[in-house]
Amino acid sequence: MKNIIVVCTLIIAFLAKNVAANEPDSAFLMSYATVKNNGHNGLHYAWSVDQKNWHGIGPEFRFLFCDFGAWGSQKRMLTPFLFQDIEGTWHAIWSLNEQVGQFAHAETNDLYIWQPQSYPEVMDEGNVMLPEVSYRAEEKDYLITWLSEVNETQKVYKTTTTDFKNYTPTVEGLESERLNARKEVVIDGEKQLGTIFKVPWSLIDGLIQFNEQSKYREMQRAERLTDDADRYADLKTLSAEISADPNQSKAISDMLIGIFFEDINYAADGGLYAELIQNRGFEYTPADRKFRDRSWNSKKAWSFTGNEEDFFIDTVGPIHTNQKHYAVLNISETGEAIQNEGFDGIALKANEKYDFSVFAKGLEGSNGTLLIRLFDESGNVIAEGTTKKLNNDWKKLELTLTASESTDKASLQIIPQFAGKLALDMVSLFPQQTFKNRKNGLRPDLAQAIADLHPRFVRFPGGCVTHGDGLDNIYRWKNTIGPLESRKPDRNIWNYHQSMGLGYFEYFQFCEDIGAEPLPVIAAGVPCQNSSTGGHGQQGGVALCDMDQYVQDILDLIEWANGDINSKWGKLRAEAGHPEPFNLKYVGIGNEDLITDIFEERFKLIYDAIREKYPEIVVIGTVGPFSEGSDYRAGWEFATELQLPMVDEHYYQPPGWYINNQDYYDRYDRSKSKVYLGEYATHIPRRRLNMETALCDALHLINVERNADVVNMTSYAPLLAKFGHTQWNPDLIYFNNTNVFLTTDYYVQKLFGQNSGDEYIASSIKLSDGNEQVTKRVGSSLVRDSKTGDFILKLVNLLPVQIDAKINFTELPVATEEAALIILQGEVTDEKATPKTSSISVSSEFEYKLPAYSLSLIRLNSDH
Repeated sequence: MKNIIVVCTLIIAFLAKNVAANEPDSAFLMSYATVKNNGHNGLHYAWSVDQKNWHGIGPEFRFLFCDFGAWGSQKRMLTPFLFQDIEGTWHAIWSLNEQVGQFAHAETNDLYIWQPQSYPEVMDEGNVMLPEVSYRAEEKDYLITWLSEVNETQKVYKTTTTDFKNYTPTVEGLESERLNARKEVVIDGEKQLGTIFKVPWSLIDGLIQFNEQSKYREMQRAERLTDDADRYADLKTLSAEISADPNQSKAISDMLIGIFFEDINYAADGGLYAELIQNRGFEYTPADRKFRDRSWNSKKAWSFTGNEEDFFIDTVGPIHTNQKHYAVLNISETGEAIQNEGFDGIALKANEKYDFSVFAKGLEGSNGTLLIRLFDESGNVIAEGTTKKLNNDWKKLELTLTASESTDKASLQIIPQFAGKLALDMVSLFPQQTFKNRKNGLRPDLAQAIADLHPRFVRFPGGCVTHGDGLDNIYRWKNTIGPLESRKPDRNIWNYHQSMGLGYFEYFQFCEDIGAEPLPVIAAGVPCQNSSTGGHGQQGGVALCDMDQYVQDILDLIEWANGDINSKWGKLRAEAGHPEPFNLKYVGIGNEDLITDIFEERFKLIYDAIREKYPEIVVIGTVGPFSEGSDYRAGWEFATELQLPMVDEHYYQPPGWYINNQDYYDRYDRSKSKVYLGEYATHIPRRRLNMETALCDALHLINVERNADVVNMTSYAPLLAKFGHTQWNPDLIYFNNTNVFLTTDYYVQKLFGQNSGDEYIASSIKLSDGNEQVTKRVGSSLVRDSKTGDFILKLVNLLPVQIDAKINFTELPVATEEAALIILQGEVTDEKATPKTSSISVSSEFEYKLPAYSLSLIRLNSDH
């Protein structure tokens, strides 16, 4: 069925070429944006030979998308104005919304491949509506005019430019300076407002062909394994010959499989970070959730058994200026208590020990002890203990509690053993059993699941979290080190709270504990391109007068990680308990950034400073939010110009993209920057993970492994998600307070991570059915691990039939003995498939049956 569609598409394209003789030399082209979907649909074109009958290209295919502002509320294109400058370059300007004093600008040579957009600020007050451009021959510049509502009066304003980068100060204009060139026509039965040009037919034909090619690519992307019952209804068991060619071997990266940790989906607080008390520092604020949840405040997760007015929050004389809030209790009678519900309850295990601590002080002369209790949903006391007496200054009180029973939903109570007034802050309950038994450590089952992936590196503290929502929300590593009470919490861009208990020291320590390289990612002096706070996306960056300090902070990070104990920042690391350097090798600068002048200027300042002081550090740049489009192209051009050692690519694609883009990295220029595929995943409707997504991941990794001379690193994204608190699906590992749920895609990452190599050996597959629709569903990768000498063969079968394979390794020194065999297989909708381990007899020539819908891994020993 799909083959027929492909053939029809090619026939149509062929016929279109053969009717070119009957096409006009020129026609009229109209550019417009519909008001549908609140202006989110982007730039459209239509053509006509007589300006009466118009034909939408697509129709309403999006040739340009506005990148301004946050998703949902922005990304709008209103009343675009298309024009051609005196050099022949096309430009588009448009209104962004009804409020801001900016317009958008983009340019192109062919009307479909656009350069990155810019959004000049031209109004201090008032909006920019119906912008238009005209060329002034005498002045040799371009006049831009628009309408703006100021003090309820509509006026004309104007500015001029020669390069669409620099603009003269805005002044009032005259109506006579307006072109009013937009026209209204009927396109596909609907009235549209836009600009009209007479252009060569070849230009319109190029737009039509681009649209057809895009449709074809979308058709390929839509390919699903769930359609295979029809697609391969007549397909029978296949035979295959698989052979290795060691003469075509090459060195590949041994850093290919890593992990990307971002504090999203409660991955840190309430997740990997083992703290059991929610809002321990009383620092939650409605701003964490953009004031959409007024219950999200300093009392969140806390309650008081006495009168509510006797429990309030104060900020006078805190423990530390970075922890400015604390709780004040006015105890009327002994027995009144403050209690915490934890993160969806506090999970306890029988006979395990938990370290409790609190900063407390008596007010107005009050003193005495605190009774600490843990109790279950029925009110049964599971553990209790009494602290030492508090005094009139902040004092850290500590004790150890032992749980008598296991429960999923305990609560903690602090019961002052006196009447009077007291203050509490930084209330903590920490299991003694953490990963590697680290103080202030990690939840052991989650950390072990990550360690079992055998990641070669850990990228942290996030993607969007790194550059934050607005300049004030950029993640600052210095706020996350030192004593917990001195760390500065912050609003998470995913609309919750970051305590920073899991900070840079803990990230680096975790990397060391699992044998992975640390890869911190630092904002490039600009906020998230989707920011809605303090502007709309990357409309501004750290002020240039502040960039010296910003750059110094990054240099200080490298000294903190690698400096000796006599250096300023190395000494702080040593005082935290790690006198030896962490041996940092990689630093990421930027994340999915729009490649604007603002970004480039700041990135270069950072990169040049690191290269000068720490030339041994591998700086990883960014090439925009997507794996195609203007920022991707501009990002690669910028990386090539700077000769960056590596760039970070991101993409989330449906199954069909991975099936039909197996040569994606084969065509990359090996002389340019290496690639870190920092975020990727297979997405299907409803964002579930099953055998379909797992096998597409495996197919892609097999192709990446073949290209691991240019793709040095990869990491699936996101990593963690807590049930009931997900902002993004799918995720590699799901969890609740007591259990970890591993996905099919997790097992693919684990199989590749535990069975990687540093030498790629070319292999070929010859199938009994040579149809491309069949052959592209079968993949192989053969690598050698120089540390063990093992050869590792990975085979993926995305077909609904078994493949009887004859494997020829006569050119390899393979030992004739039993080899380890691991198979992950199941129906494409299976969400619970797990790998099965066995053995297989191998020699220089052996047979193997690839099950339908499976990933097979055979690990063969070398005979020398």
